Amino acid sequence: MSISRPNRAALAAGILVAFAHIPADAQTPPPLAEAGTGADIVLTPGRSAQSIARSGSAVTIIRGEELEKASPASTADIFRQVPGVSVTENGGAGQAATIRLRGAEARHTLVLIDGIRVNDPSTGANEFDLASLVASDIERIEVLRGPQSALYGSDAIGGVVNVITRKGRGGYRGMAEIQGGSYGTIAGKAAVSGGGQTYDYAISIAGAQADGFSSYGYRIPRITRLLASPLENDSYKRIGGSAKFSWRPVEGVEIETGVTSSFNRARYDAAFGAQPDTPSMATGRLTTGYLKATADLMDGRFKNSVTLFGNMSDRNYNDVSFFNFGFGLTRSQDIYDYLGKRAGVEYQGEVRLDAYGKLIFGARYEDESLTVKTRPIQNSFNTPDLFTARQATRSAFALYQLPVGERLDLSFGARLDDIENGDRFATWRITGAYRFTEFGTKVRASVGTGAKAPSLFQTFSPQYGTRGLESERSLGFDVGVDQALFNGRLNLSLTAFHNKLSNLIDFSPYSLASFTYPACPVGQAFTGCYLNVAKAQTTGFEAAADAALIEGVLTARASYTNLNARDLTTGLRLARRPEHEGRVALRWAPIDKLTIEPSVALVGSRYSSANEVRKLKPYARFDMRADYQVHKNLNVFVRAENLTNVRYEEVFGYGTTGRAGYAGVRATW
Repeated sequence: MSISRPNRAALAAGILVAFAHIPADAQTPPPLAEAGTGADIVLTPGRSAQSIARSGSAVTIIRGEELEKASPASTADIFRQVPGVSVTENGGAGQAATIRLRGAEARHTLVLIDGIRVNDPSTGANEFDLASLVASDIERIEVLRGPQSALYGSDAIGGVVNVITRKGRGGYRGMAEIQGGSYGTIAGKAAVSGGGQTYDYAISIAGAQADGFSSYGYRIPRITRLLASPLENDSYKRIGGSAKFSWRPVEGVEIETGVTSSFNRARYDAAFGAQPDTPSMATGRLTTGYLKATADLMDGRFKNSVTLFGNMSDRNYNDVSFFNFGFGLTRSQDIYDYLGKRAGVEYQGEVRLDAYGKLIFGARYEDESLTVKTRPIQNSFNTPDLFTARQATRSAFALYQLPVGERLDLSFGARLDDIENGDRFATWRITGAYRFTEFGTKVRASVGTGAKAPSLFQTFSPQYGTRGLESERSLGFDVGVDQALFNGRLNLSLTAFHNKLSNLIDFSPYSLASFTYPACPVGQAFTGCYLNVAKAQTTGFEAAADAALIEGVLTARASYTNLNARDLTTGLRLARRPEHEGRVALRWAPIDKLTIEPSVALVGSRYSSANEVRKLKPYARFDMRADYQVHKNLNVFVRAENLTNVRYEEVFGYGTTGRAGYAGVRATW
């Protein structure tokens, strides 16, 4: 489904007219918060608590109430409403899913859970798979866009996603939910939290399973009309949870520990060979934990924290392919095991200087390891193989936040990362925010550099790795304005951005015969290797708006991203980056205790593969959710996805959901 230019113009005009007729007494807090003039507190832009009104960064908060409405089958869906974010899923629920910020690669998005880095060191480039994220009891997600390596080091070229689980506060709280629906889906979750003067706790668990649909070819006519037999469903099972405990033995001292864990098992399709629809199976486990001690000294002027952290990612692929050598189908089977581990310690100090601002500084030691095992099972082209790799990184950072009068806030950050027997890189970042309080206006800007260290696989793989790779680098800036109107009943945000990426690591195949890439070492001439050969540029703007149209009855929210992402070597558009992407959502309460929330996601044309190969059509997907409060502690809800049954692809050849419906019940106490 595509939307014609006249219809797009009519839709835009309708939104503007609706915003222009907001009653003066309308007022509903937005479920998403953009960096603006509000009083929200954010953690990620400054590594410590800070009013969002004083932040010069482009940051969006996804609140817990929005997360509760998300599909348990695909946590990735919740990010589609954030400007500057593109989501790609390789098929249906349980399949690999990644996000890109402002057109950077998926590997350039740093993902944190409670401030702990969880990017997977066992993947080819340290990407994070959103299929590993289980939304059991998440309090909020902060999406910080733009280069952030001066704060967080490697991987933060495009930005940072910080998933913050709930912390127990005050009295006892409990929640339980169950739902089910299309594709044989059933899901449930439960959580309890609470605390007292000296302690708090929060424990949660969530799970889901479904028969699913075929990752390859589902609802794609050019594929299904040629098949002699139906495609098989790719089912999945997922379970995960989190636990967080805090203890305050004396005033000013807190000891906190937390752990999150997830298990995901899903069938997938090889999507190549004589029979792309295969009975392959992927299993993934992610566990992360931390122990943090915090002490406030000098009446809170000097805060110290030491964090011990660690996480482990264990992935297994039972990979099946079919080939035809002229005498029927031949089945090939291999088992691949990937184990990535990370452990370390970090110190952070905060010195409050009253009118002279705040100084944040610290140091970090991190050790990463990788183990890859290949086990040929049947008719394989591989040989048994095992390799391991390990490296350590030492880092030091500092951030100075300086208020200038009552209206202007500046920040200056720098960081040095030193990889043992590898690259060393320095990064910096400057932000500014100026508030015209009498007009409800904030003007903000940021500029900084980003860096991404070569992954363990890119450096140490016996077949493809290249020793001596340099870190990928970027320079980016943005300028934005946030405007509150009608006493905060209408909030607008607009940000223009520009990023230039250089020294990018790309795979160079058969490089002795290639005129595009430099030659690989002689031993890798016919296997290919990783080299620092690419460069890219992304420019565009992000827009967001939320409005209370009728007090207590109707609110609206919209987001839009315009993106021009190009490979500077070829001049061609980068793969899987739509030039236009947006979402419009309403929240309607026609009667007491009932809310109805329709939304439309609009995605423009893009290319599935590099060099502008396999162009994908634009589409518009219509979803709807309704929630009814039966009792003050009991809600029932229904959710419909893709109501117009539009056929679309996020990755060439991979299926997406058809019209689907789900229903459930949630109890709180």
